[in-house]
Amino acid sequence: MRKFKNYSLNDKVFYVVITALLTIFFVLVLYPCVYVISASFSSGTAVQSGKVVLFPVDFSLEGYKTVFHTKTVWTGFRNSLFYTFVGTAINIIMTLTAAYCLSRDDLPGRNAIMLVFTFTMFFNGGMITSYILVQKLHLLNTVWSLLLPGAIGVYNLIIAKTFIQNSIPGELLEAARIDGCSDFMYFIRIVLPLSKAIVAVLVLFYGVGHWNAYFNAMIYLHDKALYPLTLFLREILMADQIDPSTVTDPELQAQLAQAAGVIKYALIVVSMVPVLVIYPFIQKYFVKGVMIGSVKG
Repeated sequence: MRKFKNYSLNDKVFYVVITALLTIFFVLVLYPCVYVISASFSSGTAVQSGKVVLFPVDFSLEGYKTVFHTKTVWTGFRNSLFYTFVGTAINIIMTLTAAYCLSRDDLPGRNAIMLVFTFTMFFNGGMITSYILVQKLHLLNTVWSLLLPGAIGVYNLIIAKTFIQNSIPGELLEAARIDGCSDFMYFIRIVLPLSKAIVAVLVLFYGVGHWNAYFNAMIYLHDKALYPLTLFLREILMADQIDPSTVTDPELQAQLAQAAGVIKYALIVVSMVPVLVIYPFIQKYFVKGVMIGSVKG
């Protein structure tokens, strides 16, 4: 506070205006989240009549009961977990392997290879050619159509490459070679343990991307047994209700019409929980990994 008094009038005005703008922006971002959570714990009548503004009205768990008694929700939840964990594992392996190779000064044609990767950030064949490629590879309507395309994100590759270049000195490679360590063992035993920060960042980027993805599933998948949770959520939001035939509890089937508004909010909250649970465990690595990886080496 004493330090703030030493600022000039222009600085004080600047900080007050910036603080006010950031506060308004924070409230604008926070309110939709608060509203969704409050609506999910309110009664269907209160939501439909517009009584829910900030806090739950007529507290009720009917929305969550219906969601957890819906077969498609559990199917989508299971599929999304599979796509997220397996897809993220593939992404991490492919990205870190490519980033390590491209960080080596002795890699022949390193700049040309990096140029090819960077080119794909700005130009691609489009949706039709991607669909034809997936079709020719016989990946349509399989889990691999969501896991293999886009196995390497070029932006994430650049961040990982820069991190390895700036954080792991070349002298370690020379010392490892003197001890008889191969390039593969050097990557496994030295590079990976020293790259925990960037691995955490990549896990967050790729994991959230897989968990929230629905467009590729909508294009490549036809079997509903393979749908991720987000695709079921999209269908429910589009129809504004859950198909009564997918609800296992007979008593809840009769309540669907009244609880339609609550159900979609409850499902949105359920779909957010995994990300909110995982994020605190990797948050401490997040800023470090992004800042180091964003500095050009």
